[in-house]
Amino acid sequence: MPINESDIEKIAQLAHLEITSEELKVFAPQIAEIVTYVEQLSALDTSNVEPALGGLTSEGEATDSARDDAVSSSLGQKVALAEAPDAAAGHFRVPKVL
Repeated sequence: MPINESDIEKIAQLAHLEITSEELKVFAPQIAEIVTYVEQLSALDTSNVEPALGGLTSEGEATDSARDDAVSSSLGQKVALAEAPDAAAGHFRVPKVL
């Protein structure tokens, strides 16, 4: 699927991004290369590859992090809000993620 400058303009418009004509000339070939690479990956036969679950231990051994779902009780709204640092406003403060 060839990617051209008009495709990049459309994507930028949908993402509410302002993009210059110079950036269009740079980004169009780069994104076209990425799409070509992903198409190559999609062509690979992965039918014999088992799904990867878990991660690696500090020793580099694979772990199985799958666990059974367990139902547990929650704090409840009154208790949670009573323990909230900004309870007067009725919400929690959380650390920034971005």
